Amino acid sequence: MAKAKNNKNGQGIFAIPQKLLAPIGDFLTTQLHKLERRKSLLESDDPFIAGRSENFASPDTTAAEQFGHARTEAIRQELDKKIIQVRKALSRVKIGTYGSCENCTTMIDTDRLMVFPETTLCVACERKREGKKR
Repeated sequence: MAKAKNNKNGQGIFAIPQKLLAPIGDFLTTQLHKLERRKSLLESDDPFIAGRSENFASPDTTAAEQFGHARTEAIRQELDKKIIQVRKALSRVKIGTYGSCENCTTMIDTDRLMVFPETTLCVACERKREGKKR
C-alpha cells in the first residue's frame, strides 16, 4: 500500500513502498543498459564517425553519407532523451518519489506507469509541457 507524505504545499504525496520499487528499479536499470548499448552500436553506423574510404567521393556518396549521418544523429538524440528520462526515473526510485508527478506531486496513473515506467509527469503536466513545445 502506498504511504501518504506531505509536500511543501501541504498536499499529500503517495510513496510506493520500497519493496515494490525494487523490481521497477531493476527493470529501469536493464532498460538503461539496453539504451546505452544501442547508442554505442549506432555510432558505428554513422558514416561521419566511421570515416570514408576516399577523400574525394562522388556527389551521390556524399549525399548518402549526409542522409546516413542525419538519420543516425536523429536516432542518437532520441536515445539521449530516453536515457535521461530513465535516469531521472531511477533517481526517483532511489529517493522514494517514483510514481508521483515531479511538477504537481500528484500520483501518476498506474496504467501510465505500466506503459511508460520511465515517466515522471502525470498526464495533465505532460499535456501542458507538450502544449508549450508547439
